[in-house]
Amino acid sequence: MIDPVLQQVLGMALALLFLHAAWHKWKAGLRFEAQLAEYRMLPEGTVPAAARTLMVLETLVAIGLLVPVVRQPAALLAAVLLGAYAVAMAVNLARGRHHIDCGCGDSPQLLSPWLVGRNLLLVAGSVLLALPAAPRAPATMDLILGMLGLCALILTWLMLEQLLANASVLREWRESRD
Repeated sequence: MIDPVLQQVLGMALALLFLHAAWHKWKAGLRFEAQLAEYRMLPEGTVPAAARTLMVLETLVAIGLLVPVVRQPAALLAAVLLGAYAVAMAVNLARGRHHIDCGCGDSPQLLSPWLVGRNLLLVAGSVLLALPAAPRAPATMDLILGMLGLCALILTWLMLEQLLANASVLREWRESRD
């Protein structure tokens, strides 16, 4: 069982992550289709439908993680999606295709083992969120600590995203000089 405060914090953090990911895909649908096609994991004719399906699924996951009665299945779907993304990244890294933009957000990020690790960590968080909550009512201090925990997770995420973006830019710069 998971503490209900931790469940709320993880649910909100993952919902924000999926909301951001879905927003990026809806906003730049053709760009996302091109990014998905670049992975070369799907038959070419299925890429547009797969892109739209992923957009819808990520939106549903974001909403579902905020609704307690469907949080558990939404968390399991989040784990499946994040795991599939990690596998697709790992397969392409093994193929030597590290030049691909992961399709994770607005700013380009090249595939790297760090992105695979990040996704696996998010899978673990999603699985943890799918566990049943312990039966206890949160106290006022729990809510305050929960909000601080959410802020800490958001700031950590933003820092990691910036570090990954910087690593991509540095890698491109190094490769252009070779």
